[in-house]
Amino acid sequence: MKFHRQPALRLATLGVSTLILAAGLGLGSVRAQDAAAPAAEINPLTVVATVGGEPITEADISFAAEDLAQELQQMPAEQRKAFLVTVLIDMKVMANAARVEKMDGTDLFKQRLQYLEDRALRRAYFGEKIATGVTPEALQAAYDTFKASFQGQEEVHARHILVASEDEAKAIKAELDGGKDFAQLAQEKSTDPSAKQNGGDLGFFAKGMMVKPFEDAAFTMEVGAISNPVQSDFGWHVIKLEEKRTSQPPSMEQIAPQLQQQVMFKNFEDQVAALKAGVAIEIPDAALAEGVKQQTEQQASQAQ
Repeated sequence: MKFHRQPALRLATLGVSTLILAAGLGLGSVRAQDAAAPAAEINPLTVVATVGGEPITEADISFAAEDLAQELQQMPAEQRKAFLVTVLIDMKVMANAARVEKMDGTDLFKQRLQYLEDRALRRAYFGEKIATGVTPEALQAAYDTFKASFQGQEEVHARHILVASEDEAKAIKAELDGGKDFAQLAQEKSTDPSAKQNGGDLGFFAKGMMVKPFEDAAFTMEVGAISNPVQSDFGWHVIKLEEKRTSQPPSMEQIAPQLQQQVMFKNFEDQVAALKAGVAIEIPDAALAEGVKQQTEQQASQAQ
């Protein structure tokens, strides 16, 4: 039975930014290296198959992996490269058939081709100009800022024995007052299933992580004290307070993924804002223009 939840690490709010970054570089995608799981570095020019004399290269596999990241995550690693080559073979034969049918000459195709070119160039720019800004120095600076603004919370370390009735709790309290070992009694009598393994130990927790009657009692106790019976929705508790402390910031290693995302999005926001400066952007639909403005402002605030 769980009485508390683990606290969430709070850095920058990166909801929209995650989508922006994923669109920029295909973050989280399974690359060709992941698909084949080789130990040695892959040469992107290496030909892995030919279709009617046309080559399929390791670079093609990498591009396909970016587009099919979700599908690849659902299959064993050893099957991914064969899957991607199969997709690329089908793509080649269908593309050649479309050329025979003159599908590559339509206005709609030309528009699609322009979009795909822009997308590929955006990914290239992101990888070479934005992602490279995630340096050890930038990560350290982000961590220093986080650590300086971290506000420690009071935490307590407690044990408890949970029973169904107040009379049972009073009897247990009497045994404890008589010198019985708390952990042993918790293993023997607590209805909390985890007590048999941990002697009723709940570890450290901050305010807001326990049911209120339990929390109110625990945070007003002195270290080493044993409470009178406390009622909650789970039953009746007898609580022992083991320790008090103020929480410390997590180490840089513990929050490295969040720091990397935060730094990368800040780089993205700064560089895109600079690129947009002086560029005329017109959106005739007023409602759409307002929506775009709100999205831009939200992204900028998240990058702060």
